[in-house]
Amino acid sequence: MSLKEEDRRILVELELEKADKTFKQVAVLQREGYWDTMANRLYYSLFHAVSALLINDQREVGSHKGAAIRFHQYYVKTGLFSEEEGSFYSQMETLREKSDYNCFFNVTEVDIALKVAPASSFIEKVKRYIADNK
Repeated sequence: MSLKEEDRRILVELELEKADKTFKQVAVLQREGYWDTMANRLYYSLFHAVSALLINDQREVGSHKGAAIRFHQYYVKTGLFSEEEGSFYSQMETLREKSDYNCFFNVTEVDIALKVAPASSFIEKVKRYIADNK
């Protein structure tokens, strides 16, 4: 990704802001019991965090699948993020796809309630990495 340094910094910050804003929506959805939409917002908060991570390191984001492949290639396989974190990101992408596109699949509270804390930790880890690697 060839951006001027200032533009790259701005884009990273915008992606992190979007990750935070999207994650904050989860609490409202949880109170109202909108489990499918909660899965969507959790995944997108992670996607925006991963996008910030890739942009920070001057890597292409591309599609959702491309971002996932690059995240695993550059951050999980190198040990910067754990296999569990890589698996969690992939699981959230799959859960979001199923809940968004499969009319026979419904996310339940049991499916999603235990995903909130790991998502928050994931986003915070991305922020720490970016702060340490500007």
